[in-house]
Amino acid sequence: KEGGGSWRVLYSRSMSSSPLSKKRRVSDSETKTGSHCSSSNSVRTELSHTPTNGMAKNGNDAEIDEGLYSRQLYVLGHDAMKHISNVLVSGLRGLGVEINVLSLSCLQFYLREEDLGKNRAEVSRIRLAELNSYVPVVAYTGVLIDDYLTQFQVVVLTNSPLEEQQRVGDFCHSNGIKLVIADTRGLFGQLFCDFGEEMLVIDTNGEQPLSAMISMITKDASGVVTCLDEARHGFESGDFVTFTEVQGMTELNGCQPVEIKTLGPYTFSICDTTGFSDYVRGGIVSQVKMPQKVVFKPLTASMAEPEFVLTDFAKFERPGQLHLGFQALHSYQRKHSRLPKPWCQADGEELVSLAKEVNSGQTGSAKVDELDDKLIKKLAFVSAGDLAPLNAFIGGLAAQEVLKACTGKFMPIMQWLYFDALECLSEEEGGAMLTEEDCAPRNSRYDGQIAVFGSQLQEELAKQRYFLVGAGAIGCELLKNFAMIGLASGEGEVIVTDMDTIEKSNLNRQFLFRPWDVTKMKSETAAAAVKQMNPSIRITGHQNRVGPDTERVYDDDFFESLHGVANALDNVDARMYMDRRCVYYRKPLLESGTLGTKGNVQVVIPFLTESYSSSQDPPEKSIPICTLKNFPNAIEHTLQWARDEFEGLFKQPSENAMQYLTDAKFLERTLKLPGAQPLEVLEAVYKSLVTDCPHSWADCVTWARHHWQCQYSNNICQLLHNFPPEQLTSSGAPFWSGPKRCPHPLEFSTSNHLHMDYVMSGANLFAQSYGMQGSTDRVGVAKILDSLSVPTFVPRSGVKIHVSDQELQSANANVDDNRLEELKALLPGPEASSHFKLTAIDFEKDDDSNFHMDFIVAASNLRAENYHIPPADRHKSKLIAGKIIPAIATTTSAVVGLVCLELIKIVQGHKKVESFKNGFMNLALPFFTFSEPISAPSHKYYEIDWSLWDRFEVKGLQANGEEMTLRQFLDYFKNEHQLEITMLSQGVSMLYSFFMPAAKLKERLLLPMTEIVTKVSKKKLGKHVKALVFELCCNDLTDEDVEVPYVRYTIR
Repeated sequence: KEGGGSWRVLYSRSMSSSPLSKKRRVSDSETKTGSHCSSSNSVRTELSHTPTNGMAKNGNDAEIDEGLYSRQLYVLGHDAMKHISNVLVSGLRGLGVEINVLSLSCLQFYLREEDLGKNRAEVSRIRLAELNSYVPVVAYTGVLIDDYLTQFQVVVLTNSPLEEQQRVGDFCHSNGIKLVIADTRGLFGQLFCDFGEEMLVIDTNGEQPLSAMISMITKDASGVVTCLDEARHGFESGDFVTFTEVQGMTELNGCQPVEIKTLGPYTFSICDTTGFSDYVRGGIVSQVKMPQKVVFKPLTASMAEPEFVLTDFAKFERPGQLHLGFQALHSYQRKHSRLPKPWCQADGEELVSLAKEVNSGQTGSAKVDELDDKLIKKLAFVSAGDLAPLNAFIGGLAAQEVLKACTGKFMPIMQWLYFDALECLSEEEGGAMLTEEDCAPRNSRYDGQIAVFGSQLQEELAKQRYFLVGAGAIGCELLKNFAMIGLASGEGEVIVTDMDTIEKSNLNRQFLFRPWDVTKMKSETAAAAVKQMNPSIRITGHQNRVGPDTERVYDDDFFESLHGVANALDNVDARMYMDRRCVYYRKPLLESGTLGTKGNVQVVIPFLTESYSSSQDPPEKSIPICTLKNFPNAIEHTLQWARDEFEGLFKQPSENAMQYLTDAKFLERTLKLPGAQPLEVLEAVYKSLVTDCPHSWADCVTWARHHWQCQYSNNICQLLHNFPPEQLTSSGAPFWSGPKRCPHPLEFSTSNHLHMDYVMSGANLFAQSYGMQGSTDRVGVAKILDSLSVPTFVPRSGVKIHVSDQELQSANANVDDNRLEELKALLPGPEASSHFKLTAIDFEKDDDSNFHMDFIVAASNLRAENYHIPPADRHKSKLIAGKIIPAIATTTSAVVGLVCLELIKIVQGHKKVESFKNGFMNLALPFFTFSEPISAPSHKYYEIDWSLWDRFEVKGLQANGEEMTLRQFLDYFKNEHQLEITMLSQGVSMLYSFFMPAAKLKERLLLPMTEIVTKVSKKKLGKHVKALVFELCCNDLTDEDVEVPYVRYTIR
């Protein structure tokens, strides 16, 4: 999983009439309370008509810069992206800027100290424009009059008085303009959507349409479809499906979408099939996404009869209360021309009274039986506050709603959403109540935060020392929020590490980076960017990968100096490693991830919660080898096969050949490999260095053409020779049925673009691997191909083709020892190394000039043609073959907002597990769920309770200055803990076991522990190592096996 930084289309109307990505914005309204029209600082963006590789004009269509938008395109799709049009965002305070940057994310993180006194829109315009050269930005500081609003597809109001919301809301509803209202008040957030009465949602959930293979269809009034039992079909009642490749009941092929009713995990019913032909075999059923019409009420009507999207099921009654509370705040502002003062009791009481008045005036479902006075008071106490994390969360949600309004992609919020993070306040109910003096403005950039939490938290935040692992999408957002909340702005420090450089595709959502930063180190660039946002932040950028190799850098001293760790990683292994480090050093861990519109947050607190590794996702399902080699039935299979081809042709052979030439022990190691591997490796080395070694570009073309013939014609002919199209299984069923698709060989033609793509890319990659110059001259290559003579293939008898992985595994690999000896004699000697400069090519999906994706797309689609599988375009092929994680900035912003709310709780020293919140969201549905973290599981030996956070602390150095021996170690546990150690290990090294040979045991018992460790592991202990971790198996006094914690054995 990863995260994103920002979508970059902004504010006002473009001069162009085509519906491309051209969003506009309006900045902070700085409205005088009570006025009907606000003078809005606005920013306007126009889409430039860039003709080359960006969102360029091409006839009437917009071409989308896939290099920039690739990860977002995998979330929204090309069609939806082209519908993102004119958007006005009114209000350029913290929330407005979050929505702006995301719609196209301090509070106002684009303002700097030198900008004090300047117009917000003008200053923001310049820095917003840097985000995306395809979206020119223009400032607007005029009044929000009706005529101005007609230009926009979507209007977003932030920091806007209720009267203006109602006026603009009525106008937008009656003129077909979609409206989003977003507001944050301290720890509270509000979101409202009105997309009119004719809103068509083309995709309600954003999931890939499902498909399944069919084994039977009955002739009934409601025909029953049975799917192959390889996997559950995954459909739900009410889904619509269509059919292809059905034999017999052909009336279903290409039919109009049919509504289904699920009967079980492998069966569902469809329409009346009694009049159809008899089903014979085969067929694929595919889900069809059906457009859904959604009707919205205008703002005024929806205020009286609200529908709520619940963000926290533990706060079921809260949306209704806050619905009245926010209206009461508007009444308070209208009356006093200000918000309630922070933590002012009198203002709190007045807001409660106003809320009661609002409630008594309700006639619809908005009226509540009893007002929650405590909640409304807290709303009053913090409403003057402005918090970056809450702006990030509500801003991310609002920006996603803007995308939904423009594109019809995903289900909108119907129609109100309220959120609060009151758990961030003191845990002592009625105890440590803040005072007005604690929260009074200090004329500092953090006044919005001090208004909520007081000045003490600000001082604590400044002292924090945090380790941020990763400076990608989530990492950039975290750093921005760290800078805005003042983390490490005093004695503290943020250390960020990331070994990656910035690529063009990062710019779409990692918003600390600019086009001129491409190829620079992420960590250093991100650190410099946040330093500009907040010059007080102390931040250091590293370029290290976290893992055992860097434990000399991130050693005991380093971790012990930290207050906590935030992960911004994109793989599970690194997450689990950092989790283990945090458990060992007992440091809080903030964990998060995104996948398209899905996001999750997990907080790990020492001695309180379970760790990240306590629960794991099920492993990804792998594709069986025989399916890849001989029986593909989906484009995913052919793409994985193409990736394997790439590795097997352009990486592994070169690696092995160069190792053979440069490493004297390579041959010795290879001959020790199991099964047929020695022969396979040496055959590949022989081919690389002798039979296939090219001497010219023409040789490379010849090699590619012959390989094409082998893979797409000869091997298919051999497969069909072994299993003819009419072959039957032992039970009399057709061999080629169900998941086995009968292939056909292809015939090469230089006039077929796909055939030429394969040869061009294959020949160029082959030339690269030998350090030779390639060519893009297709005409010249065609001439070489026309002069080639390709031998006619004759299938051979006796060739074994495995039908299943079980059959493959049980087959005995016969090694031809004579051929092995022959190869050893034929291979060139080490002296030949000077003649070869082979280079192993690492697959890189994002460089369109390197032939990598050209080869993958051609190789996969040719194989798909062999097996009658629909091909995939380059965009989809890159997603699957490159294992790309779809990402969009909106989700990242929302997730990081939640992470930083948890950070605030940690810094305050919250101790109750119920104060913390793990969260999951899917902005497409929309769906939110929060839960308190799971407590660390408790274990017991004797009467002692322990969890993963506990351990035995043993000092290796004794009072006399000598180190503990193994005998003393064993005695220590017997005497101090009444535990008899039966086995003792360190990492993968077994140091002691009760079944150890007597002679070895006698020797070891007298040795110091560190000496045994170095002797068994054959590794010296680094000077940075202060302690060792030992794992124990123990028996208690009754000789029963007991589970006990690990040992931290201190040696320095």
